[in-house]
Amino acid sequence: MEVRRIDPSELNSLLDLYQHLHKDDDPLPGASTVEAIWRELQSNPRYRYFGVYVADKLICSCTITVVPNLTRGCKPYGLIENVVTHTAHRNRGYGKAVLAEALSFAWSQGCYKVMLMTGRKDEATFQFYESAGFNRHDKQAFTAKESKCQSI
Repeated sequence: MEVRRIDPSELNSLLDLYQHLHKDDDPLPGASTVEAIWRELQSNPRYRYFGVYVADKLICSCTITVVPNLTRGCKPYGLIENVVTHTAHRNRGYGKAVLAEALSFAWSQGCYKVMLMTGRKDEATFQFYESAGFNRHDKQAFTAKESKCQSI
């Protein structure tokens, strides 16, 4: 197992892995739009994509964003998203390994906390994140989506 930052040339491998994240994801826009977004993400040091590789194949990943902040002594905070492991490679410690790499990056950037959210509701997922160092009782998360807010 190798855990490292995903190389800019590995966009297609990441997109293939994302097929294991959401069963009913929105379709991607054209390749030029996707590639432009990927270049933007890769050029900004606040965005990092980390992956776990087995036999040189990307089988697990997550992304972390370091957000500047004017509280907590101007210490930034981190947001982890899109934690995914290929379905054929689950329950082998790869998810914990990629999260540990993302957390290490956050701490190296001076983050005072790192947050993540999951849409999953099963206890096994909650226990997985707790075993990786996250506390499900520390904060309460809320999300807003444009279609739901238009009636306000």
